[in-house]
Amino acid sequence: MSESLIEVSGLSKLFRAKGRTVQALHDVSFSVAAGEAFGFIGPNGAGKSTTIKILLDIVSDYEGDVLLGGRPAREAGSRIGVGYVPESPALYEVLTPLDLLMMAVAMHRVRHDSPKRLCMEWLERFSVADAAMRRIRELSKGTVQRVALAHAMVVMPRILILDEPLSGLDPIGRRDVVDVLANYRRDGGTIFFTSHVLHDVERVADRFALIHRGRLRTVRSPSELLGESQMVTVRTVGQAVVEGMRADFDGRWVTEIASEGLWQLLERLRAAGHVVIEIRPMLSLEAAFMRFVQDDIRADVSAVAI
Repeated sequence: MSESLIEVSGLSKLFRAKGRTVQALHDVSFSVAAGEAFGFIGPNGAGKSTTIKILLDIVSDYEGDVLLGGRPAREAGSRIGVGYVPESPALYEVLTPLDLLMMAVAMHRVRHDSPKRLCMEWLERFSVADAAMRRIRELSKGTVQRVALAHAMVVMPRILILDEPLSGLDPIGRRDVVDVLANYRRDGGTIFFTSHVLHDVERVADRFALIHRGRLRTVRSPSELLGESQMVTVRTVGQAVVEGMRADFDGRWVTEIASEGLWQLLERLRAAGHVVIEIRPMLSLEAAFMRFVQDDIRADVSAVAI
């Protein structure tokens, strides 16, 4: 079995603000093996960014054990060789991209015959070499995101930790970044990343964990979902309320349902005078995401009813 480069065991985190307590993480446990691409998905506020901040010791007040490369995450040395890109990078605005990458090479003790050439190669890989000598504050959001990714890769990381790495990128930029990450993974690199773009998680990740309301709901590979019931999205237009459908907007309704229940739903919709405007198979990961989230919503409704 491969060595685990990230180990999280019994992780819990409380935040206290404005006189109330919020349980951000509840007893979360998982591990990421060397050479694995691990996707960490969930709705906004699920606990993804909090987990990443704990991995990087940005947040240090928590319960449980967190190891990077076998060392406690609270030790600064555990982060040597760890590349990190936050969702909204806050880079030193007075520096140039080249300055920033040169600083990263020095801080992570990267040995190379020509550090400057190494930095320029990574800026070129992310198509920002032409901005190498401009100040960060002069660059667009998408360009800054590419610089941040080059900054993470130039340290020749043993682990990449990425929080929404495709945020702010246009479709071409997203494709380029996914290609770089796929190559890094094929070369044996280890990736821990969050993303709302589930198609990219399916493309890159060997396994994924789905977190909702601070609780880990499942850890599995995208291929394991293929054996589960196929889910479809149904959209309609109509006036009558139909059980299982939820209001979308302007007289439109939507639901996600297992394919074996589709015909029964269509019969109810026909009887209620609805017009079906879309029936679309869901991606396997999208279906899992929606199922777990809806299960929690139904549990809340049941608790209120009781």
